[in-house]
Amino acid sequence: MKPPTSRRRAPGMSVEERRAMIVAAALPLVADYGAAVTTSQIARAAGIGEGTIFRAFKDKDELLDACVTEAVGTDHVLRELASISLDEPLAARLAEAAEALHAHVERMGTVVGALHASGHRRGPAPGIGSRGRETAPRDVRGGEAAPPDGRDGGLPPPDGRDREAPRPNSRGGEASPSNGREGQAPPPDSRTQSLTALRNAVIELLEPDRTAFRLSPEKVAAAFLGLLFTRLQAPASAPEAGAPPLTPDELIAILLHGTLNAPGSA
Repeated sequence: MKPPTSRRRAPGMSVEERRAMIVAAALPLVADYGAAVTTSQIARAAGIGEGTIFRAFKDKDELLDACVTEAVGTDHVLRELASISLDEPLAARLAEAAEALHAHVERMGTVVGALHASGHRRGPAPGIGSRGRETAPRDVRGGEAAPPDGRDGGLPPPDGRDREAPRPNSRGGEASPSNGREGQAPPPDSRTQSLTALRNAVIELLEPDRTAFRLSPEKVAAAFLGLLFTRLQAPASAPEAGAPPLTPDELIAILLHGTLNAPGSA
């Protein structure tokens, strides 16, 4: 007779994995209920006991702060941008990038706006939080978004370069100083790092067509983000002559071809 086979227990989650699982379950509820969401609701959504939440988080406020950090973090959108095939036509690449960035801003605004509107004042200050996270609140349900980097318009400098932050030389490549004074510049703040990471991801999408541009990919990327973020910041009820915001296709057409029917005719 064979001895009974011992069953191996599946390895348990680490604390970080459990926290991430709880936050993922909480985010849709936070978007709907803001700070009024209960830990009981979150536990049911996560399929765990309510006590498990408090073994992963000190209290509900710490959980809500973790939701803000996740909602405004750039990791997800950077993965989306890096997944865009460089073999696609340029306009298609930019359309996918615009869609990914729009989804990022919408998620950020919905979660942070819901918490802000319901009285949650803890967590990172508006603008960019720790670890390179944007935390600019956007009025929930489609109100005006704050600029993603805290400057007017949320745009990079006009030359397309950020004077405070290094630029990676490729997707995930090693960064090099941008000011030529290695070791002398102050460390870039997280707002700068986050915006620079987004811009560099767009630059990588433009690189295959570098020779087709009159301007450098750095400047084209800055213009693309400027047009896109301006479009996303415009309230749906903007009074400017009743003009609706640019569609993604219109935005890309203006970026690539300008607004004249025949470029150079004016």
